[in-house]
Amino acid sequence: MVEYATHASHPMICSQCRMWILVVRLRQNLSSAMLQSGRTFLRESVGERGSHNLLSFSLMSPILTSVLLGLTAAGANVFGGAIIVHKHWEHSYLRYFVALGAGFMLATALVEMVPASIQLRGPYAGFLILAGYLLVHFFEHTVTPHFHFGEETHAEQFVHSHKSYSVLIGLLIHTFFDGIAIASGFLVSPALGWIIFVAVFLHKIPEGFTVSSVMLASGRSRAFAWGASMLLGVATVAGVMTMAVFRHEVSFGLPLSAGVTIYVAASDLIPEVNKEPGVRMALLVFVGAACMFLLDRFFHVH
Repeated sequence: MVEYATHASHPMICSQCRMWILVVRLRQNLSSAMLQSGRTFLRESVGERGSHNLLSFSLMSPILTSVLLGLTAAGANVFGGAIIVHKHWEHSYLRYFVALGAGFMLATALVEMVPASIQLRGPYAGFLILAGYLLVHFFEHTVTPHFHFGEETHAEQFVHSHKSYSVLIGLLIHTFFDGIAIASGFLVSPALGWIIFVAVFLHKIPEGFTVSSVMLASGRSRAFAWGASMLLGVATVAGVMTMAVFRHEVSFGLPLSAGVTIYVAASDLIPEVNKEPGVRMALLVFVGAACMFLLDRFFHVH
C-alpha cells in the first residue's frame, strides 16, 4: 500500500530520473568518443612525424657514414705522404699494401661493383664501366707522365717540374672517384659500402706516398709534398660530397667508379706486384682477394 502510494504520487520524479540518466550516458559516450578521437589523432600525428624522422635518418645515414669513412681514407692519404716526407719512417712495407690492395680491389670491382652496377643500370652499365676505365687511363697515360705506385720517385725521372702537376691532376681525378665509389656503395647497401671502403683504404697510403715522392723529385719542398697528399684526401671527400648531392644518380656513379677501380687494380697495382721477385707478393694478391670474400661472407651472414 505504501509502495503504491509512492509510485503513484511521484510519477514526474521517475521521468526526470530517466531523463538525467540518459543525459549522463550521452555525455559519457560523447566524452569517450572525443577522447578516443584525440588519442587517434595524436597517435597518427606522432606516428607520421616519427616515420618522417626515421625516413630522413635512413636517407642521411649512408651519407654520414660515407663522409666519415671518406675522411678516414683521406687521413690515409696524408699518412702516406708523411712516410716519404719524414725519412726516418720505414716505408718498405708499402709494397704489401699494394699487393693486398690489388687483390682486394680487383675482387671487389668484379664480384661486387660490376653486378650491382648491372642491376642498377642494366646493359648500359657496361658502357659506363668502360668509360670510367678509359677516363683514368687517359689522364694517367696521356696527360700525366708514367709513375709507380708505392715507390719512391727520383729526381732524374722528373726533370721538368710541370710534370709533377700532371701526376697530381691524374691522381686527384682518381681519388675523386674513390669518394664516388664509397658513397655509391653505401647508397646501394651498407655491405657494399664497407667492402668498397676497405678496397679504397688499402691503396690510400701508397697513393699518398706516391704523390709526395713525385713532388719531392720535382724539386718541391717537403711541406709542398705533404700538402699534395692532403689534396688527394680533399678530393676523396669531395667525391663523397658530390655523390651525396646527386644521390639519385647512383646508377651512374657506381658503374663509373667500378671502371676506375678495375683500372687502378689491374693497370696500376698489379704491374707493381709483378715486378717483385719471388712468390710472396703474388700470394698476397690472392690473400687480398680472399679477404674480400671473407668480408662479403661476414656481411651476408649478419
